[in-house]
Amino acid sequence: MSAGALTFIEAGSTQVTDLGRRRGPRYGVPVNGALDQRSARIANILVGNSDVEPLLELTALDVEFVPDVDILLAVTGADGHLTVDGVGRPSNQPVSVRAGETVALRDLQGGLRAYVAVRGSFDVPRLLGSCAPDSVLGFGGRVAAGQAIAVRRSTPVIFNQHFAAELYCLDVPRLPTGFVIDVTDGPDIADFAGTAGRLFDQPYLVTPTSNHIGLRMTGPLPERTAGGEVLSRGVPVGAVEVPPGDELLVLHRGRGVTAGYPVLAVVTPGSLDLLAQVRPGQRVRFRRMSTSGAAARARADRVELEALRLRVQSVFSALDALSTATTGRTLS
Repeated sequence: MSAGALTFIEAGSTQVTDLGRRRGPRYGVPVNGALDQRSARIANILVGNSDVEPLLELTALDVEFVPDVDILLAVTGADGHLTVDGVGRPSNQPVSVRAGETVALRDLQGGLRAYVAVRGSFDVPRLLGSCAPDSVLGFGGRVAAGQAIAVRRSTPVIFNQHFAAELYCLDVPRLPTGFVIDVTDGPDIADFAGTAGRLFDQPYLVTPTSNHIGLRMTGPLPERTAGGEVLSRGVPVGAVEVPPGDELLVLHRGRGVTAGYPVLAVVTPGSLDLLAQVRPGQRVRFRRMSTSGAAARARADRVELEALRLRVQSVFSALDALSTATTGRTLS
């Protein structure tokens, strides 16, 4: 049951998504979901949601909406100018919004995508357990101006300044600066013999044909020396493929489940999130990493997010206790 709704005045290129359709690949359906998974997780953590809850993904363009109930939201990912009724508010922190106030996020910089999570999340349709859009299946899609999205929970505005300060001063992990993309060796690296190292020699330019399915890049291409055709087979998200022609292809979360190009390398999960923030016309540089190093980095990232989650939970517990003592109501 919904408690209210957000009504969009300006929607830009916004969609409702989550961490993706994990059951999809077994049915031949792309996983899809938030392209910058880390930023999406942090947004939900900051408002006390489960990681997998639906949230808004904004790509490049501005968004503006009005809730008809009090909400608590958080904005993560690319930096933008967040305002509530014209007053600037911080990104990467929980922000209280009263019913009827106008929330706007404009001028995304330092990245391509931002994420907006609302405490309690949204009441939206799901397919195979996920609300992630899928253009092939015709499920989901972009939000339109004038559209309303149901919010599951109203969250009273936090008035106590001491506890608000605790909530708004969280040490939130930020996006790395620069676009250095870590990769592990792919299953077909031997097919490129002495030219595989070209991947790491110079930066690659991301082209305008890039999208959620994959990023196309130009640069010094490795040359496949092995003969024979590569049969269509399952490919992972993050596969670095070298198709015929003059472009490198890095598959992202909207990629098909199978493909038939040689896979030179595989982008690590953390760097895949970073690729989600690269704009066409920007350059990236690849860096080779061992599988053990990639696993260690992934473990460290999980520990960092878990520390943030525990910190947020402790603050919400204190706020709930205060709210119950003073008003008889909890934040939830």
